[in-house]
Amino acid sequence: MDKVRFGILGTAKIAREKVIPALKEARHVEVAAIASRTRESAERAAKDLGIPKVHASYEKLLADSRLDAVYIPLPNHLHVGWTLKAMASGKHVLCEKPMGLTDDEINRLIDATSRYPDVKVMEAFMYRHHPQWEETKRLVDAGEIGAITTIHTEFSYFNADPGNIRNIPAAGGGALMDIGCYAVSLSRFLLDAEPRRALGLLVADPAFGTDRLASGLLDFRGRTSTFSCSTQGAKHQHVSILGTKGRIDIPLPFNPPPDHPAQILLQRDHLDDPAHALRTIAFPLCDQYTLMAENFARAVLDDAPAPVGLTDAWANMHVLEALKESAATGQWAAC
Repeated sequence: MDKVRFGILGTAKIAREKVIPALKEARHVEVAAIASRTRESAERAAKDLGIPKVHASYEKLLADSRLDAVYIPLPNHLHVGWTLKAMASGKHVLCEKPMGLTDDEINRLIDATSRYPDVKVMEAFMYRHHPQWEETKRLVDAGEIGAITTIHTEFSYFNADPGNIRNIPAAGGGALMDIGCYAVSLSRFLLDAEPRRALGLLVADPAFGTDRLASGLLDFRGRTSTFSCSTQGAKHQHVSILGTKGRIDIPLPFNPPPDHPAQILLQRDHLDDPAHALRTIAFPLCDQYTLMAENFARAVLDDAPAPVGLTDAWANMHVLEALKESAATGQWAAC
């Protein structure tokens, strides 16, 4: 077998517009089937995206013995349940972030790996697979900007649709869960550490009840990460990483377009030559979703660990829970 045969568990917008087209471009992936809550929805998506097999239910897709893996783009509150069902059916799972709504939920997945040791499960944080983040991590680890002192993340978009799952509390909506999770993830990734405490502020939409603005401060024992994210703000994203000897700016950290070269700015204050002290690093065209799918497929084919494991998903959710606790109490919360 040189390709992992994927079934798509749902017809969410992110699946139709971003992930499925990217999966189809991955060398070791075959998009073989799709299911939805209604056959009509699945048939429309299959026709539009060139997917050969349609299943009338999620259960029937999981029972398809021709499939090796599933991609789950369902609402947040359905991630753990359907991941467990997929694992029980022997399917590898690539699931949208966040993997669950609490760290206890993700513990259920970690516990399940002992029952299904051959199944690979990965949270779909696509940004980590982009070359701009691989290079940023390399530069940080090589000491190019000295020791990191602080990281700041901004991420916002405007969505006031009451029917959108991002605006439904029971579905795990809100700014913190949808995009604040990126700020937590990248900070832990770059610092190779877990924060010891968190301070959070959540501003709720009076009609939806979800947080439309989430801000946080993470204390990594003297190093900090701050962020602000909003579901009702101007469309914007940016990450700044400040060190003792320089900085790295990432203008499009999460959604760099696949048809335009991504760039990062590297400033190194310890270099006297201006030509080398400040430079822009550009990257070849790529689709981070395709790279993520390819990396996951290689792990399946090589029987290797998933590129990012469930313990990382648990640790990220643990920090998100601390931020929510802090927002509720108005005090620092231990992580």
